[in-house]
Amino acid sequence: MSEQLNLRINAEIERIQDHEIDLNQLLAMQYFPECGGLALFAGTVRDHHEGKAVKSLKYTAYKPLAERLVREIELDIEQKYGVSYVRVVHRIGHLDIGEVAIYAVARAAHRREAFAACEEAVERVKHEVPVWKEEFYHDGTSVFVEGCCIRSDYADVAQKKDIKHAHHQHDHTACSHEH
Repeated sequence: MSEQLNLRINAEIERIQDHEIDLNQLLAMQYFPECGGLALFAGTVRDHHEGKAVKSLKYTAYKPLAERLVREIELDIEQKYGVSYVRVVHRIGHLDIGEVAIYAVARAAHRREAFAACEEAVERVKHEVPVWKEEFYHDGTSVFVEGCCIRSDYADVAQKKDIKHAHHQHDHTACSHEH
């Protein structure tokens, strides 16, 4: 086994972290000489949601399950797009406005594949991995934010079966999953 490959394998990071995410560790640039494209997404905590002033957020997850699901998504996307590297790291715990809640990185021979893999990685993690977001507002209230449905095909299934659920009547194309 080459030294570079050994370093690449041993440079594993936790996908669910309760501390600030080390972007340099996530990028691992020196280990991917075959890649000319690098796509990076950073989701930060914003100061508003649906007209309410957000003070901070708290993310929670059952870490063993969330870790496993993120890793499965990464492998699936690497195979689907033929890219060398896909990593997604989601932070849990208390986060203030402006802090990074999620990073996604994809490395590929070309930019197109890197962008596509990065975007799909973020979307799939946000829709498929059980990470719960609680928003704390300046008025002293808090609420667990209901995101888009977990099934990416829910809107199509619901329309075909004429199912109507009040909590799914928002516009799925404009879901607010960025942080």
